[in-house]
Parts: sequence; structure tokens; C-alpha cells
Amino acid sequence: MSDKPISPPIWILVVATATGPLALNIFVPSMPGLTRVFGTDYATIQLTLTLYLAGVAVAQLAYGPLSDRFGRRPALLTGLAIYVAASLMCAFAWSVEALIAGRVLQAVGGCAGMVLGRAIVRDVFERDRAASVIALVTMAMAVAPAIAPALGGLLEASFGWHSTFLVPMALGLVVLAAAISRLNETNLTPIPRIDLLSMLRSYGELLRSRAFLGYAGNTAMSVGAFFAFLAGGPYVVIEILHKDPSEYGLYFVLISGGYMTGNFLASRLSQRLGVDRMIALGIGVSTLGGLAGVGLLLAGIVTTASVFVPMMLVAVGNGLSQPNGIAGAISVNPRIAGAASGLMGFGQMAVGAVFTVVVGVLQNQTDHGAMAGMILFACVGSYLCYLLARTARTE
Repeated sequence: MSDKPISPPIWILVVATATGPLALNIFVPSMPGLTRVFGTDYATIQLTLTLYLAGVAVAQLAYGPLSDRFGRRPALLTGLAIYVAASLMCAFAWSVEALIAGRVLQAVGGCAGMVLGRAIVRDVFERDRAASVIALVTMAMAVAPAIAPALGGLLEASFGWHSTFLVPMALGLVVLAAAISRLNETNLTPIPRIDLLSMLRSYGELLRSRAFLGYAGNTAMSVGAFFAFLAGGPYVVIEILHKDPSEYGLYFVLISGGYMTGNFLASRLSQRLGVDRMIALGIGVSTLGGLAGVGLLLAGIVTTASVFVPMMLVAVGNGLSQPNGIAGAISVNPRIAGAASGLMGFGQMAVGAVFTVVVGVLQNQTDHGAMAGMILFACVGSYLCYLLARTARTE
């Protein structure tokens, strides 16, 4: 057997990574109508979104260690199969309880690509080259949520709410078939056994590493800035500035485009400049955006542009730094790269959820102070985490 894993087609990893984020948002336009379909209230329907996020957060903790033990290929194939079956269950849900259960299973299956795509890249490539490839793979996590609501609205209007689950199911089938035929195993040195204690030991080993905490914390703060914007942006634009929701959707393209631009630059520059310098560059750009947002607010400027343009800069910076932070985190101990990827993903979701709650609690009726403040806080936090990682080079 070769001591070097065979690189899989990158498009398989990109599409597998996109399945979870796509399913998260594609059915959102159908949510109001589902209250009538199932004869329930909106708070209950909202659980299909809330519990999806919870499912993604928790399942990520399991995929990493399982793939470290049994291999990336069987773990990914199992996740994709669960995703396909759960999407079908949602499409033909006979009750709101069945829909909620299907959504949780869809999350469990859909997050497999998010976790294992990163681990597979790290199996195949060295750290700096891995950052370049991860930038391409994680671009799917920016594109999918950006296009999903528009696609879901079109599907809802043309074919009904069932189609917002059938299309993800079809995508899952395509990538599952491709993975079966073209994805080779990349974890050539699986750990000998796995149990709860070994999982906890893996996580404990990572949590004792200043390098892992620094790199993973950097990516979590980047995600926190994005979730802070998601929590505050729609309210400010629609309720305070009285703009049409379609205008919010149009401006949101700036955020997705900014992140994709940063990812593209990271894919070109990371191998040349290295992980640490790319993170520093990304933090600098993001902090410039965070300071601009707070500065405009202090100057009394509250407009659609003052909300979106600073966040666009933050998104560019995050696109530069996040792939490199991911590569740094999962390179701390390649032997348990799967566990590192899962623990890092859990941390991202947890921090993002906290930022969402804080912005919701602090949001006022006149401006976007809570959102702008938390975004700048995330930028400062990213820098502090970066310093922690840099001081751990001798580990």
C-alpha cells in the first residue's frame, strides 16, 4: 500500500461541503406556509431551523473521531446516505413532528461533508498547501447559503415546499454516487480503537494545545462576526431603515462576494505566504471593516451602505484568514485531524450562537450598535486568538 493517500477530485469535496449549508437555508422561504400545511404556529416551525443548527453542532463532534478510527470514506458515505434519506423524509413528512425529526437527521448527515472535507484535504496536502485547497472547499459554505434562499423561493413558487427537500436529496445522491466511485480512503493511519474515553482523550489533547485553541478560536471568532451580522442586519435594514426584504437580499450579495474574494485570494496566496501571515493579513482587513462600522455609527450615519460595506470588508478578511486558521487547527496533530475538525466546527457553531443571542438582547430601535460592536469585538478576539497560536509554535 502506498504511504501517500490519493487526492480525490476537489469538486466532490466542494459539493459534499455545500450539502449542509444548502439544506439549512433552501426551505426558509417555505416556512411561513408550513404553518398552514401542518396547522401549527410559527414558533414550532422555527424549530426546524433551530434544531438543525443544534444537530450540526453536535454531530460534528462525532464525525471526526469516527473518521479517525474507521476512515474518512465510510464516514462520509454514511453521512451522505443519512442526508439523502432524511431529505426524502422531510419532503413527505406526515406531521410537523416528522418534519422536525427529519430536519435533525438531515443536519446529522449534511454536516459530514463540512467536517470530513477539511480532514481529507489535510490527509492529502501539507499545511500551507492544505490552506489553499481548504479555501476552495470552504467557498461552498459561502456560496450555498447565499443562493439557497433565492433558489428555495423559486422552487416554492413553482413546485411547492416539497421541492425544497427533493432538490437537496438529488444533490446528495449525485455526490454520494461520485464519492462511491471516485473517493479513495485518505486516512492511511487510523487510530487502533475508539470509545467514549478515547474521544474525550482526543478532545482533551486538543483543548490542552495552545496552538489548537488559538487557530480554532480564530475561525470561531470569524464565524461569530458573520452570525452577529445575520442577527442584526435584517432587523436594521427592514425594521429601522424600512427597506424592502428584496433590497436586503440584493445587498447581501456584497457579503457573500466579499467572502468569496477572500477565499479566492487565500487559494492563490496561502502556499506562498504561509498560514500565519495570511491569518494576520485577514485579521487586518477584517479589523479595518469593524472599525469602519463603529466609526460610521459614532458619526451618526445609519444607512444600508453603512451596514453592508464595513461587513463586506470583514467578510473579505475572514475569507483570507479562515481557511488558514482551519488548516492550522487541523495540522496541530494530524493523527487526530478528524477530531480537530469536528471540535473546531462545534466551537464555530457555539460561538456563532452566542453572538446571535447577544446581538438579539442588545439590539435597540434606532441603530445597529449591537451588531457593529459585536463585529468589532470578534475582530479583536480573532487577533488575540492569533497571538495565542503564534506563542505556541514551540509545542
